Amino acid sequence: MKPLVVLNVVGLTPRLLAGYAPNLNGMADRGFRATIEPVLPAVTCPVQATYLTGLLPRDHGIVANGWYHRETAEIRFWLQANSLVTGEKVWEAGRRRDPAFTCAQLFWWFNMYSTADWTVTPRPAYPADGRKIPDIYTQPADLRSELLGALGPFPLFKFWGPGAGLASSQWITAAAVHLFGSRRPVLTLVYLPHLDYDLQRYGPGGPDAARALAAIDDVCGPLVETARALGAEVMVLSEYGISAATAPVHVNRVLREEGLLAVHHNAVGELLDAGASRAFAVADHQAAHVYVRDPGDVGRVRETLERVAGVGEVLDRTGQARLGLDHARSGELVLLAAPGRWFTYYYWLDDDRAPDFARTV
Repeated sequence: MKPLVVLNVVGLTPRLLAGYAPNLNGMADRGFRATIEPVLPAVTCPVQATYLTGLLPRDHGIVANGWYHRETAEIRFWLQANSLVTGEKVWEAGRRRDPAFTCAQLFWWFNMYSTADWTVTPRPAYPADGRKIPDIYTQPADLRSELLGALGPFPLFKFWGPGAGLASSQWITAAAVHLFGSRRPVLTLVYLPHLDYDLQRYGPGGPDAARALAAIDDVCGPLVETARALGAEVMVLSEYGISAATAPVHVNRVLREEGLLAVHHNAVGELLDAGASRAFAVADHQAAHVYVRDPGDVGRVRETLERVAGVGEVLDRTGQARLGLDHARSGELVLLAAPGRWFTYYYWLDDDRAPDFARTV
């Protein structure tokens, strides 16, 4: 079997490729380009789950980067257990055809306890004193010490959050080179986040976007060369494009003003009380799942949200079915933002009562 290395360069679009990216453009010129219509919502976890299974969110169950867990009355984002994704994974299909098929999965999400042969994913350590220490989780377990010994600590605080930068993509690329050179997987999946974060930070146009593209292109070059030198094909894909957003939409504040969203107070400020709320939104960029506790309130909530400036469309279960999002984890309603708008999670009406994390997330 000819090995394949898949680089997930998040945020890459044909328009950006028109800029300075000799490594990525060289691949396209020597091979081919194709346009992919992303699933809804076009955010990391649903798109990756679709790539790995070939299924829509209604079938694989990943309806957003995070959702409301009705059983525990908790909103949880960025869960990592692979068992959350329903459906046969691409490496399982390959192994079914040929038992010699192997897969290394580096930093694609839902990467814990999967059936891939080698997995690497961020997993911080939390000492008893409340600190957060960068670390990784691997399968097999001894791969962790091997990678940390060869590459040094994983720069977690350069992977997400305000400090996100090129260092994390460089580390992931070095790990991919190490794994491909030492294990020779048939399929190697590599997630490179740098472009995505800088496009969100600075916007999708202008000199900052061009610099971010050039930087990730430089990172990709050595991995592409290594893979090809060892006889592998290389594929580059993206999960979505970034569009300019100029104004927020505070859905939860609207629901609170309508008496539908509840909060409770503790030492850190006001906190959204999902279990006590009649309706609330779980915002995820330009989509938001709205969970409505009482079926009798769905019509009222829909009418309220259809009047909110910046809400482009309100999908009930019928509308969700049309777009492949009708799953039990989805909200009773799903909102799509109007062009140039995005949804916040903000629920407080007075900035003096905002939770302490509101200015640090």
